[in-house]
Amino acid sequence: MGPGPPAAGAGAPPRPLSLVARLSYAVGHFLNDLCASMWFTYLLLYLHSVRAYSSRGAGLLLLLGQVADGLCTPLVGFEADRAAGRCARFGPRKAWHLVGTICVLLSFPFIFSPCLGCRASTPEWVALLYYGPFIVIFQFGWAATQIAHLSLIPELVTNDHEKVELTALRYAFTVVASITVYGAAWLLLHLQGSPHMGSTQDVYDQLGVQDVPVFRNLSLLVVGIGAVFSLLFHLGTREGRRRQVEEPDEHSPLLAPATARPLLLWKHWLREPAFYQVGLLYMSTRLIVNLSQTYMAMYLTYSLNLPKKFIATIPLVMYLSGFLSSFLLKPVNKCIGRNMTYFVGLLVILAFAAWVALADELGVAVYVVAVLLGTGCATILVTSLAMTADLIGPHTVGLLSRSGLGLGTRAEAWDADPLPVSPQHSGAFVYGAMSFSDKVANGLAVMAIQSLHPCSSELCCKACVAFYHWVMVAVTGGVGVAATLALCCLLVWPIRLRSWDPGAQP
Repeated sequence: MGPGPPAAGAGAPPRPLSLVARLSYAVGHFLNDLCASMWFTYLLLYLHSVRAYSSRGAGLLLLLGQVADGLCTPLVGFEADRAAGRCARFGPRKAWHLVGTICVLLSFPFIFSPCLGCRASTPEWVALLYYGPFIVIFQFGWAATQIAHLSLIPELVTNDHEKVELTALRYAFTVVASITVYGAAWLLLHLQGSPHMGSTQDVYDQLGVQDVPVFRNLSLLVVGIGAVFSLLFHLGTREGRRRQVEEPDEHSPLLAPATARPLLLWKHWLREPAFYQVGLLYMSTRLIVNLSQTYMAMYLTYSLNLPKKFIATIPLVMYLSGFLSSFLLKPVNKCIGRNMTYFVGLLVILAFAAWVALADELGVAVYVVAVLLGTGCATILVTSLAMTADLIGPHTVGLLSRSGLGLGTRAEAWDADPLPVSPQHSGAFVYGAMSFSDKVANGLAVMAIQSLHPCSSELCCKACVAFYHWVMVAVTGGVGVAATLALCCLLVWPIRLRSWDPGAQP
């Protein structure tokens, strides 16, 4: 035998990644995680409360971002497939990661900075046109980085245990990223208000144009820290060249014996009631999670009239409570099953909605309701992802299935190995369809809520105090009722493929 590399499936297994290599990979999505936390939590607040744009204008920009994200993710995945044989020296996935990182670094600070060249007399539509291209570039870069990063997992490791370990490390840095954003926001707001005492203290306790430097500096801090970690990723992660010989573990479904269970084509899913049942439940879940995160800062600022430091501390409490409660979900799920676990999470969210609806003032109880919302959102999100995996089950071997990944904490479609696969590998279609619908639905919901804003001539009139109060009730309790109905459908008609006949011709 010559000194060349062994053929696929022959020879000794590759050595496991070193600790340095694993950590280098894990920090490769840190920039995306930092930007995502700031985008969902502070974009509407910054545009409407700090920059004083209309509620409809702010909602339109968020809708643009959601639609761009939904469209860019599958398109970038398709283009990444075509680039699999190029960039051999640098690696096609690292090349896409670099392109995405550069796009994010160059665009994100402009989203949270004043419009260059705009004056007080500049029409609002001009400013919206100014921000639009930066948002689209940011979403393209975010999608490119996301796809490239997770598609590296099957390139770097070979067994399921190592894949799960890399995914766990990546999620650990997602937690660190969210804590970093909220901690930095609290620190910047605290430093900005500390020198101002006496009669001006009340002014600096409320958000306004004086906070433009806070959000600008926060965005610069985010991209600065993220750039350092992206550099560490590129220096410490080495993308191996894909062997040209077909690997049995990747292509085994295409070569499966006749006794193996056939795979579903993507078009079969459109005839499956379970596809729409789980899709409705998943979309309702994402509406609760994303809309509550988006409008929590507005609720704290205008309905509860709390000092602006709470827009950092309350999201942090929500995130930490959700993260800690997620460790209990596995034993709870074993005891009572997926459906009841999801129902328990819904009960917690409905309890939050009832508390908010009945209480005009919360005081220190705001921390309690934050724990309730964080715990409930984590429960229903993780469980809905598990239900989506149950739906796909053994019927497809899609892009996500091959890399051993689920949808992750952000329910990212096309996350994993975007490699050329047979059309039979339709798992990515299921994840992609649900992810696209959830992103567009969230954007449309935000636009609808912003269009109902009662104050047309000022940022927040007397009516907006009650408006954001009932928005929080609606996006948790109202959508929670819809999610309950979707769950009842699953209880009556469990997740099962009915109309597909394995013996039928495609």
